[in-house]
Amino acid sequence: MTLIKRIAQRAKTIRTAMTIRTAVDAGMTTAEYAVGTVAACAFAALLYKVITSSQVLDLLTGVVSRALHVPF
Repeated sequence: MTLIKRIAQRAKTIRTAMTIRTAVDAGMTTAEYAVGTVAACAFAALLYKVITSSQVLDLLTGVVSRALHVPF
C-alpha cells in the first residue's frame, strides 16, 4: 500500500470516528443546557427569597433613605 493510500485510509477512519463521536455527544450538550437552566432557575428563586426577606428589605430601604437625605 502506498503512502497516499494509507493516509487516505487513516483520514477516512478518523472521519468515521468523529461522526460517531459527534452523534453520541449531541445529546450530552442538550442535557448540559437543561441542567444549567435548572440550576439558574434554582439560583434565581433563592436570590428572590433573599431579596424579598424583611431583613434585606429593611437594609435596602435604609440605604436608599440615607442616600436621599445626604446634603449637597
